[in-house]
Amino acid sequence: MQDRALRLPDASEIAAINARHFADTPLRPADLLFVFGTRIDEALRAETAARLWQQGYFRHAIVSGGITPGGDLSECTLIKAAMVQCGVPADHILEEDRAMNTGENVLFSLPVIDGALGIGNVRSMICLGNSWTARRYAMTVQRHWPEVEKMLLTVDGFGVPRHLWHTHPEFRRRVLSEWDKIESYTAKGFIAEWP
Repeated sequence: MQDRALRLPDASEIAAINARHFADTPLRPADLLFVFGTRIDEALRAETAARLWQQGYFRHAIVSGGITPGGDLSECTLIKAAMVQCGVPADHILEEDRAMNTGENVLFSLPVIDGALGIGNVRSMICLGNSWTARRYAMTVQRHWPEVEKMLLTVDGFGVPRHLWHTHPEFRRRVLSEWDKIESYTAKGFIAEWP
């Protein structure tokens, strides 16, 4: 049986993904930047967070991500260190270093946020993560924390414009794999419709 993520999408599927899956939103200053962990492009994620900090887009950040197979340090540790090196003050970055998936990123981060800032004091957040995972970040937050206003900014290091994702084999595989998860994850209650 062929892996569905290896298919070549037709023009209508490409258009649907471009319109619905890639969901960057207009940004405005937020109470919190939620940096979702990654095994790749850590520097790009940290540089983007630092640019947002320098432009005044957040007051506090949380970095969430555990130790992945084959690693010695958590995604949280690596990304936070890179953010600090890029100029984000360490005392403005909260840490969650156990999560192994997007759901755990949110579930394990909520008590950390509450303990440090008070959940009720966080009214808006920017979700920062991989472009191919796109709206699933905000959909996961929507499932577990619907009250907070969610904005989304995604990044990738594939070197092709995002609307041409289907022309890069690995970018295409990642996007299609994520796109195919949305319906089943919604049905299982892992994520909730957003916006």
